[in-house]
Amino acid sequence: MPGPDPSAGAPNDAATDVETLAAVATVVAEAAAGHVRVRRPEVLGGIGGRRAVADGAVATKSAPTDPVTIVDTETERLVRDLLARLRPGDSVLGEEAGGGDAPAGGVQWVVDPIDGTVNFVYGLPAYAVSLAARVDGVTLAGVVVDVSRRLTYRAVLGGGAEVIDADGEAHSLVCSDRTELATALIATGFGYASARRERQAHALATVLPAVRDIRRVGSAALDLCMVATGTVDASYEHGLHPWDWAAGALIAAEAGAIVRLPSGPTDLTLAAAPGIADDLLDLLDRAGIAGSIDAVS
Repeated sequence: MPGPDPSAGAPNDAATDVETLAAVATVVAEAAAGHVRVRRPEVLGGIGGRRAVADGAVATKSAPTDPVTIVDTETERLVRDLLARLRPGDSVLGEEAGGGDAPAGGVQWVVDPIDGTVNFVYGLPAYAVSLAARVDGVTLAGVVVDVSRRLTYRAVLGGGAEVIDADGEAHSLVCSDRTELATALIATGFGYASARRERQAHALATVLPAVRDIRRVGSAALDLCMVATGTVDASYEHGLHPWDWAAGALIAAEAGAIVRLPSGPTDLTLAAAPGIADDLLDLLDRAGIAGSIDAVS
């Protein structure tokens, strides 16, 4: 299957070992998740509440449907501060504050402080902190913390994937063994701009009759982790940024999924059980969305 492979070989001049990176990622991501967990009721009220307690607590970014909250920016600042103490000299790329590339052989941390901000605002319990360590464009370690369920998904390059449950027990992850696309449960997501959504909705008319059902959870990072656990058989989405997939794609790949990463900002990201990956890509091709969706985001 075409596209970069998140489990491709690590650079020979990797800055440090993957276990060290994974340990740092786990500590930082879980601290960030704890901050998100505490701050939500303080900023947005109780379960289901979405009325901002403080002025300026919720704003918009690329479109009126694309929110950002004060907790997003606080959490990314927390991640950056912790990494500066634990890994001085490493670079950081974040959804909210941006960042540049690391020098050759250097570690770049890629962070999404709240993946699933719409869910966070509305009180839907499906949002996550995502943190990955990359060297020369290859993800070496990734952690996704499901904030509400207190689950920590982790993977290291070449070392498999696991989830740590709320009791601290670790469980190895293996993706689905599904072989029939007609009985596959597929996760997907939609862009924020209406033009892209129209194209994605049109494609669903081809995709939906060919599979068991579609799920729209609202967090790309969690979609990828659900592929890793076998909770869904595949996931696809267009227009994802590195902070959306850097950690989750490695987790899915290390759990045995076939993963296709985007080469550009409008391309397809796909993770699927090996037994249905080719058939799913063929289906997306028939729907006209196997490549990129135009530059509307």
